[in-house]
Amino acid sequence: MPEVTALYRYPVKGFTPEPVEHITVLPGGRVAGDRVLNFRFADAPAADTAWCRKYHGVVLANTPGLARLNVRFDERTQQLTIYSGNRLLTDDSLDEAGRRRVVDAITDHVLSLDDNPLKGQPGHLPLKLVGDGTTPQYQDNEAGQVTLHSRESLASAGVALGCANLNELRFRHNIVIDGVAAWEEQTWVGSKLRVGSVAFETVAPKVRCLATHANPLTGERDLQVMQMLVKMFAQKEPTFGVGMLSEAGGEIRVGDTVAPG
Repeated sequence: MPEVTALYRYPVKGFTPEPVEHITVLPGGRVAGDRVLNFRFADAPAADTAWCRKYHGVVLANTPGLARLNVRFDERTQQLTIYSGNRLLTDDSLDEAGRRRVVDAITDHVLSLDDNPLKGQPGHLPLKLVGDGTTPQYQDNEAGQVTLHSRESLASAGVALGCANLNELRFRHNIVIDGVAAWEEQTWVGSKLRVGSVAFETVAPKVRCLATHANPLTGERDLQVMQMLVKMFAQKEPTFGVGMLSEAGGEIRVGDTVAPG
């Protein structure tokens, strides 16, 4: 029987994940605590509380060095902690003064990276830390989705790339499963899926971006994942994993079973 082997949430849009033992899927199709904060450009074409495209802020797709950071967010205390290796970049609450200190620390760090979207773009500054720390609202699409891939598909992609230990963190999904055929999850698009007690509609394949090219450990763009997916698997767009919605939501834990239909 297929089962859940790993779960992730991403408190800060485009930053590193928190591996967790369980997630709460909210009615509609977002994960509690997932993408509740976003470091957004000053000239982003949207209100701070509104959704906008990922490229209007500092994210892994335009700042691969973010992969070297370690992010932890405590929803109860609203405390955001970010390390670069063993060096503490910031450990602050989300009050007004704390947000300013967090923004200053992240701005300095991003400007220190060779590959970042701030250099030569004065309109992007000052960065803004948007989001209330509670509402998941900065997913890749405005409706929000819970995302999933299988370890079998990961292994297949790794073979195509010549990378036997391809790291699943490149793909930034919420749910990772095991026990199906490679790429089987793509056949579920348009149908129902049950993960543990949570019923989903599998609504779309996930088209990938430059975030997948960044090594999750080194922050270097070392694999051309998008080109490989198109070329090796005859895809029209670089696709890996699926996006899902859930009317009722519920709890999912590592070890829960997965049942299409």
